[in-house]
Amino acid sequence: MPPTRILVTSFEPFGESPVNPTMVIASMLAPKFERRGVAFAQLPVIGGCDAEGARAVSRRAIGALAPQVVVHLGEARTRSRISFERVAINLRDSSIADNAGVWAKELPVIEGGPAAYFATLPLRELQLACDQVGVAQETSLSAGSFLCNEVMYASLHDIAIGNSRARCSGFIHVPQLPEQMAARGGPCMAASDAARAIDAVLECLLADKVA
Repeated sequence: MPPTRILVTSFEPFGESPVNPTMVIASMLAPKFERRGVAFAQLPVIGGCDAEGARAVSRRAIGALAPQVVVHLGEARTRSRISFERVAINLRDSSIADNAGVWAKELPVIEGGPAAYFATLPLRELQLACDQVGVAQETSLSAGSFLCNEVMYASLHDIAIGNSRARCSGFIHVPQLPEQMAARGGPCMAASDAARAIDAVLECLLADKVA
């Protein structure tokens, strides 16, 4: 296998859903991209500093694979478009419990860390790539304050303090799947469309030599 240029993380199911669209997307794209230096890692929906939590699993994958670029994917059940997150904030304040049953309230991601980090992915170029393959996309100001935000913040913090060899990182939210929508309502996007968008994102990153 070639050296890892990009690491893509996805999440396991949570919130009583048997599936997470990001794991479906990863399984669809891995056969095409793994031979081109793109690695995929699935994260648990567990917050905080637990050694088996999302932050720790992500950090270990980044340390072991030494990617140039880290692209985190997460589910946003209220979104109808691919959402490129601009900002991660130093706050854990969830509206639901994680898969370990922990309900974080008004806690920092990193004690003493900066209030926020901006994504360092080339967002405009990635949005244009989605437009070119006909998948609806948008810019979102914040990744929220649940696990998606926590992983994004921790990844960017490690880059900022020199604990990661990655050059850039960011987070992309994808809508829930039609089968999830049928069970709980809300907007959705077919896995094939979401995968086409993330395919375009990865092609853009590889072609532009960011990775």
